[in-house]
Formats: sequence, C-alpha cells, structure tokens
Amino acid sequence: MEIIKKYFPDLTAHQIEQFSRLEPLYQEWNEKINVISRKDIDQLYERHVLHSLGIARYIQFAPGTSVMDVGCGGGFPGIPLAILFPRTNFFLVDSIAKKIKVVEEVSSALGLENLKAQQNRAEKVSGQFDFVVSRAVTAFPKFVSLVRKKIAVNQKNTLANGILYLKGGDFDEELKSFKSTVQIYNLSDQFDEEFFETKKVIHLPLR
Repeated sequence: MEIIKKYFPDLTAHQIEQFSRLEPLYQEWNEKINVISRKDIDQLYERHVLHSLGIARYIQFAPGTSVMDVGCGGGFPGIPLAILFPRTNFFLVDSIAKKIKVVEEVSSALGLENLKAQQNRAEKVSGQFDFVVSRAVTAFPKFVSLVRKKIAVNQKNTLANGILYLKGGDFDEELKSFKSTVQIYNLSDQFDEEFFETKKVIHLPLR
C-alpha cells in the first residue's frame, strides 16, 4: 500500500481505505477463483494496482467521462482507476463469468458506485465510451478492430478519445500501421521500480 501513497500522495482518507482493502479482498477471492498468479498476488500493489494507475500519470479523467475496460480479468486496470476517479464511469467486461464474479464482489465490498461489470465480448457491448482501456489482452491491431466503433465522438478530456493500452516489452511491429497517430509513454519515466522498465501506456486516438 505504501507504494501507492508514494506516487499518489493526494489520496483522500476514503481512497486510502479502499486501496488498503484490495489486498485482503483479492487474497480471499483468489483462493476461491484463481484470477491472479500466486507469484503476483504477493506483489499486488506494484504489479497490478500501481501498473493500472500508470494510466493516471498521463490523464486525469474529467468528471462524467465513460471508460470501458476490455478483458478486465479480476478487475485491472478498471478497479484501481475507479477508486482514483470516483466521478468517472467505468464499465468492465470479460468473456469469463468467474472473473466478472470477482470484479462484482470486490467492487461491491469497496462500495464503488461508479463501476459496472458484465460478462461479454467487447464487440457485442452496446453504446460508446470516451476511452477503452486494457492490459494487453491480444495483439494490438486486433484489439483496435474490436473496439474501434465503441469510441464516442464528443471530447471532454485533455487526451483525445480512444484507446489507452497497458503493454510491456517490444512491440514495434504491432504498432507499424498506427505510427502516425499513436503516442507511447514509458512508465519507467514515472515509476522507479524495476518491474516498470519495459512497461508502457499506449494512447491511440480514434476520433
């Protein structure tokens, strides 16, 4: 938990309490439904919570912004972002029912009124969103084709509406066809920990 306060020192007491409850909640649910590897559960705040919040180093979502988290797994990056931005609306989708069960239970325990979750595939979700976020669920060009039509036209943020994608390693090949519009942010510029050396936030405007 200290690592979160290190990089986000302006959290309210309520947010600190919500973040601090993530570890016991995920430990409890991970024993019932395995959504986080045993190795990573011990590094929850660094490898899942802080990684998710990397997006918040490059955008402060305006009140009323709508965000869809595709392939959310156990709730990342959606749940940490929903705690940080209580006036932003988050919609988390995953095709696997047991993962959505964990998201719903953790969200309910934390009292996150700005988050909804649904077992579904991104391409079948109705409606549009200001941003689609994800943690590298598939090859980037395929991901873009799945969510391209889900991006709303009207802008209300400093970054243009589109995709915010958390990705690690070298994937220049995947970005070839988007080079003229994609923006790559290195999380190693934001976080000191070794885990973030190759981690990036990819922003692709789609409107």
